[in-house]
Amino acid sequence: MRPDLLTQLAESLPGDAVVLRTPDQLFTLNDIIELGSALDRQLAQAQVSLLALYAENSPAWVVADLVCQRRNICLVPLPTFFSPLQIRATLARCNAGWILTDNAEALHALVQDQVALQADGLQLQLCRIDNASGNAPALPDGTGKITFTSGSTGDAKGVCLGNQQLLLQAEALKEAVGINAPRHLCLLPLSTLLENVAGVYAPLLAGGEVMIPTLAAMGYQGSRLVQPKQLLATISSVQPQTLILIPELLKLLVGAVRSGWQAPSSLRFIAVGGSKVGINLLHEAWSLGLPVYEGYGLSECASVVSLNTPACNKPGTCGKPLAHLQVEEQGGELVVHGNAMLGYLSQTDSWHPRAIHTGDLGYRDAEGFIHLSGRRKNILISSYGRNISPEWPESELLANPLLQEVVVFGDAMPHLVALVSSRNPALDNASIQGWVDQVNASLPDYARIRAWHRLDHPLAGQPCMLTGNGRPRRMEIARKFAAEIDALYGDQGMPAPTLEKEHSL
Repeated sequence: MRPDLLTQLAESLPGDAVVLRTPDQLFTLNDIIELGSALDRQLAQAQVSLLALYAENSPAWVVADLVCQRRNICLVPLPTFFSPLQIRATLARCNAGWILTDNAEALHALVQDQVALQADGLQLQLCRIDNASGNAPALPDGTGKITFTSGSTGDAKGVCLGNQQLLLQAEALKEAVGINAPRHLCLLPLSTLLENVAGVYAPLLAGGEVMIPTLAAMGYQGSRLVQPKQLLATISSVQPQTLILIPELLKLLVGAVRSGWQAPSSLRFIAVGGSKVGINLLHEAWSLGLPVYEGYGLSECASVVSLNTPACNKPGTCGKPLAHLQVEEQGGELVVHGNAMLGYLSQTDSWHPRAIHTGDLGYRDAEGFIHLSGRRKNILISSYGRNISPEWPESELLANPLLQEVVVFGDAMPHLVALVSSRNPALDNASIQGWVDQVNASLPDYARIRAWHRLDHPLAGQPCMLTGNGRPRRMEIARKFAAEIDALYGDQGMPAPTLEKEHSL
């Protein structure tokens, strides 16, 4: 059994080694141990066994993660882009009695009281949650972390993982990438399992430094990057060796280099995943000097399953499986053996699976590289890596009888758009926009409709647009209205419709 990560670092690095940085502060291993000890005492005093974490990217986030791992406290990282409704629902499902946060004001409706932490450098508040029943949640034995994705609907599944699984994953990634003492810059939320494991654990195990600016400082607002120049300036300033990108960020970097931005010569490894990555984009990135390597994975497999690396790269594939994993094809579906999740929160029939049936269609070629050809389920994966069931915002919009039909699109695109038809042809567009605005206000930003097109005639009156039970034939609709959908994205363009959906990492 591997020791916890903090113990491993203490055994392999000198105390004055710098392990974490912000733009204006550095943290040595001794600093991390001291801050961790202070938090450890507070958690022990409060008898915390399960802790939610809702905070911006910061060294304090990592310290909390490492302390929970050392104390075998089950940690529930909450994405900062979750809506208040999603936060409340997630905490209720976990029956979390405590939350550690840097934004207690945003949780005022849930917080019963706060405990003063005697660790000034953490800048976090330990808060008791008033809706906890006191009953332990139904978790598989050994659960160290419950990770929630963006959720294909408003009610995401909680994936239960063991700390040993996560450390095994990080060790395999360290070996696969093969960069000693890397300087890594975190561009994604730490609540994202990929950044947590591949962007923090793996670089630290390799003796590296992890740079952690706040997302707001890099130009993020919620899950959207609204000030890209700030992110580019951060990359230029930090001069990292490694990055993890979603496709939307890769597009940003490629466009910036094309427009004159100079990518740091320090860059040695840029992992990209989260949703479909076009082969032309990968080729252009390489031609511009960006060392981009595509991978594939899912939370149920503790994040990364396969990855292209400097030593073994085949563009257009998702790389070879990590050393401790085996991937086979069963009836066209990829099945992963070797590091399966412990199960889903409160779903006992899912516990301790022997393998993970991914729902992804694909195969391994003769050289062992993974190829993806689509998704079994009808899930959109935005270029920001958010999984979204189109039926979710569609059902919210169709709650108003003014609208007769709504079909949402946005696979591999930065935001969602919709085709709509009204029940009353005399209804003005301002009324439709008003309703869209009202629905958007209740949704997290990644599930909001940013633009829409009003159909001249309902789909129900057009051939081959609906199934026999009235469901939209999405591919046929996408083909017929390709120009209208493309216009909603302006010069970003809509990718050509494919028979299935792909995703990565």
